[in-house]
Amino acid sequence: MHPGIAIVGLWALWGLSWLAAAWWSNSTEKRVGLGAELGYRIVQLSGVLLLLVPAHGYEGVLRLWHIGWTGAWICVALIALGLAFCWWARIHLGRLWSGMVTRKTDHRVIDTGPYALVRHPIYTGILLAVLATMAAKGTALGIAGAVLITVGLWMKARIEERWLAQELGPGDYEAYRCRVPMLLPFGPKGGP
Repeated sequence: MHPGIAIVGLWALWGLSWLAAAWWSNSTEKRVGLGAELGYRIVQLSGVLLLLVPAHGYEGVLRLWHIGWTGAWICVALIALGLAFCWWARIHLGRLWSGMVTRKTDHRVIDTGPYALVRHPIYTGILLAVLATMAAKGTALGIAGAVLITVGLWMKARIEERWLAQELGPGDYEAYRCRVPMLLPFGPKGGP
């Protein structure tokens, strides 16, 4: 099998399974609203579209490096690891998960499992998979896409954290923020 096919297959399998699992969620009690979410959604979608541009046929200015078969298979493994980390977090969060910034029925701070390592483990897993995809592509468009996705996830995380502090009470969420880093295990704690 070609590593490019494996990369596309991993992303497709993750995307389809993620969509299928969307029904497994508690009722939404309150939502931040589309106006607050529009900015990060536009940034993320722009990044995804750039990352989707195939790497084949781009040489010179747009194709910056080739990583070879071994490097490509290492990237496949990193993508699988990142997406598996997402699923671990999604399963651990259970029915409190939402693709939007919301408060669910029985919402509370989850600080165990992957949420003891980072406050946003789904985003951490996506970022690992995106960066490995970018490395495998080796294109300027891949870098631009990865940067936009990273910025979009960071924007969403900031909105989410303000929202959760407000909705769940600043004491509980602030204590969690002080204990657990945002996106990088062993990274700085507390701030965004």
